[in-house]
Amino acid sequence: MDWGTELWDQYDIIEKHTQSGLELVEKYVKFVKERTEIEQNYAKQLRNLSKKYNPKRSGKDEPECRLSSYQSFVDILNEMNDYAGQRELIAENMMMNICIDLTKYLQELKQERKTYLLDAKKAQQSLESTYKQLDSSKKRFEREWREAERAAQYAEKTDQDINATKADVEKAKQQAHMRAHVAEECKNDYAAQLQKYNKEKNQFYFSDMPLIFNKLQDLDERRVRKVAQGYILFSDTEKHVMPIIGKCLEGITKAGTNVDEKNDSLIVIEQNKSGFERPGDVEFEDYSQGINRASSDSSLGTPKGPMDLLGKNRNKNFWLFSKKSKLSTSTLPPFSTPPVPSPANGPNSPKFGRDPLSYCLKEINKTVKPRISSFRTLRRSPTVTEDFAHLPPEQRRKRLQQKLEDICKELQKEVDQSEALGKMKDVYEKNPQMGDPASLAPQINQTSQNIERLRGELNKYETWVAEAGVRGDTLRYKSHTFNNNGAHDLLSPDGAHSDESTPDTSQAIYAEFDDDFEDEELTAPIGKCTAMYSFPGASEGTISMQEGEVLSVVEEDKGDGWTRVRRSNGDEGYIPTSYVTVSINK
Repeated sequence: MDWGTELWDQYDIIEKHTQSGLELVEKYVKFVKERTEIEQNYAKQLRNLSKKYNPKRSGKDEPECRLSSYQSFVDILNEMNDYAGQRELIAENMMMNICIDLTKYLQELKQERKTYLLDAKKAQQSLESTYKQLDSSKKRFEREWREAERAAQYAEKTDQDINATKADVEKAKQQAHMRAHVAEECKNDYAAQLQKYNKEKNQFYFSDMPLIFNKLQDLDERRVRKVAQGYILFSDTEKHVMPIIGKCLEGITKAGTNVDEKNDSLIVIEQNKSGFERPGDVEFEDYSQGINRASSDSSLGTPKGPMDLLGKNRNKNFWLFSKKSKLSTSTLPPFSTPPVPSPANGPNSPKFGRDPLSYCLKEINKTVKPRISSFRTLRRSPTVTEDFAHLPPEQRRKRLQQKLEDICKELQKEVDQSEALGKMKDVYEKNPQMGDPASLAPQINQTSQNIERLRGELNKYETWVAEAGVRGDTLRYKSHTFNNNGAHDLLSPDGAHSDESTPDTSQAIYAEFDDDFEDEELTAPIGKCTAMYSFPGASEGTISMQEGEVLSVVEEDKGDGWTRVRRSNGDEGYIPTSYVTVSINK
């Protein structure tokens, strides 16, 4: 069944139907465009939401960052960011594969339909022109035939008239003969025009128009098939990213299961324990015995009790964690210094290591001091100092050790750079064509200044670590002094040289340098990844990959959803993190 056979007389219906079909394609394209706008806005809102609740870089060093509940929340925000990326991918694929493709195809259909309708109009105009010629020849034949009949009747009448001359009769007969000849020619022309019109009419109705209608039918069917494919793509576009979206949701579920409340509690304890002993019992002061009041008021007398220390709060309840109970500033200084722990190594200091007055105060106030020290630590907010003296002993020790590690790492980098610059200078001196040795002087001087500054900080913090003391198996730091050849001496924790100690390669902070000076090489891979899905890599800076392909990881995902990888041939680029399974070297 085709339009040319069944709808041969429905030109207007076919024209209207094909126009309606093209309008449907336009309407669908507009619908998909609005859907992509919704997806893009949704993805943008999700990204803004993740960014809003994601901790700033400066806040990532906060103690809470070590808690599993906190880390899981960050993982959820990262997964939501990846989820937003998939929504953006849906919008991009819909725009490229449906909107742009259908719009281009629609323009082609419009031009093709216009050509077919123009051909039909030309065929119809040609048929109408032939019909006009036929009608004109028919009317001429009719007119000439009537004139011939009148001429024949006049010749016959003249021939029967007795008064007419022979010349008049002959003239009338010639006129009748001429009219009859003209009428015969008009008849032949009319017959020819009629035959021509019938032929073109048959050609129009049985060949030309059916062919055009069939072409329009094929165009409409192709249009319907293309729209159907667009309908399917509307679903398949989202289905394609559903596995990745599922992995994002699985990641959120995994983040929830990774929360370990027991470990979080241990971390809170480890981060916040003060190291102070619990306050002891308050001794009974028997005022019924003979006590020298004058001596109690002196600096060597018995210290005042807690109620006396509280001053205005003596009549109120005394509770360590009460917001109302606060020590006055004037009463705190004599009892504010926490007990200094004995060094990790070596005997305790003698009783009278300090002046006798201080020793007497210490002995007299030893029952009150721990309580007051703990109370002061909990209730006051001292000024933050460089040596972390404002922190409790345990926390101070940890912060000092961490600071010492950071300084050691920074110093190691500066020493590495200094030796590298020295080797580069030697190379320039031996091969002047490679560079000017004098150009390295500013960098060498700057590096030397940095090393001296860091050594000063290292010595300062080592002194503070020694003062803070080291308990149990806590890591002990050894200071390093570098000579011109990069060798180093060892110091014991108390600052004295230890000549008999041998450097332990497993704990050495600074590594030896290579003898050969080499040019900078490519960044070493930190792991591998396997592609779960194919990626075209059409954007600038990205790299294509096939499903199952194994690539080397050069740079981990920084939170933006992209991982930098390298092929075996040296090609580097970024790929979506959610498209691969990453394995980082330990």
